[in-house]
Amino acid sequence: MEYLTSGPQSQRATASPTVRHLLFGILFAMLATGVAAAQENPLDSPNTAIGAPPKPAPTADLPAPSPAAPGSPARRNAPIRVDANLVLVPMTVTDPMNRLVTGLEKENFNVFDNNQGQVIKTFSTEDAPVTIGIVFDLSGSMTSKFARARKALSEFMRTCNPQDEFFVVGFNDRPAVIVDYTSDIDDVEARMVMLKPENRTALIDAVYLGVSKLRDAKYDRKALLIISDGGDNRSRYSEGELRRIVRESDVQIYSIGIFDVYASTVEEQNGPILLTDICELTGGRLFRITDMGEMGDIATRISAELRNEYVIGYKPSEVKKDGNWRKLKVRLLPPPGLPILDVHYRQGYYAPSQ
Repeated sequence: MEYLTSGPQSQRATASPTVRHLLFGILFAMLATGVAAAQENPLDSPNTAIGAPPKPAPTADLPAPSPAAPGSPARRNAPIRVDANLVLVPMTVTDPMNRLVTGLEKENFNVFDNNQGQVIKTFSTEDAPVTIGIVFDLSGSMTSKFARARKALSEFMRTCNPQDEFFVVGFNDRPAVIVDYTSDIDDVEARMVMLKPENRTALIDAVYLGVSKLRDAKYDRKALLIISDGGDNRSRYSEGELRRIVRESDVQIYSIGIFDVYASTVEEQNGPILLTDICELTGGRLFRITDMGEMGDIATRISAELRNEYVIGYKPSEVKKDGNWRKLKVRLLPPPGLPILDVHYRQGYYAPSQ
């Protein structure tokens, strides 16, 4: 190694072997530190601001459960807007074999707002981009299922709209944003490789964090995909608080449930009930996995449903800016010759408060 010294007469000098060894040692230590940092599990990082102080103190990553005003920035992507007052209802339709049904027209749907029939103003089946949050279970019970679940997640993302954006919330004893907003699937896959399942299951806190983060979504269409194998046994927030924020949001929630046939604890028994409730409340669905080999197919099916939704829009005939819950009902009028079909849609929304 050579360096130049400045002076009246610049001269060439050569570093001694001792100096060279010292420099190489410092360089090696820096590289080793970088590799160790790259392999660190984000859920174990002391710098991850997800510590759970006693209720009701909020944290940066796990917001306090306070309702957001419909016109506030936190709800900038909500389907109800005070100026336009247009309600958008995304829906999927399935047949008795649970297969997706496409090709229906506006005339095949009737929509009711608080039991009053509405005039459908807009109708589309466009494959519009979606912002999708992934809530991924990293508790210890997922150890034997982690590789298959990670592969199913990759298949899900690679069959989505190329313009979709994603983020990943991982959770065990606490939730953390593992991957922030991105459309780079390779980046998501690379970060997931670093993770290691361990500890308990803060499922409710993780879903709460996922719904809250979707307030900053790039697209109006927003969805959450939960991949978990059990009930909650660690969260600070209650089921009631989770249901409230889900009702206030305009997020569609899907779940892949890898449940044991014989649940040994109350939490494991209640897990499927909780996920079923919050999914159906938003127009999504829970898919139970009985064979781990089915995970990839289920993930691909959920992706197909998000890409083949019907979206109807209407202006409520009775406009009351009272902030109350308004119940939605969609009645399907299938074309002649088709069997009885099921339509999946969110169960209601909160009216504007001003």
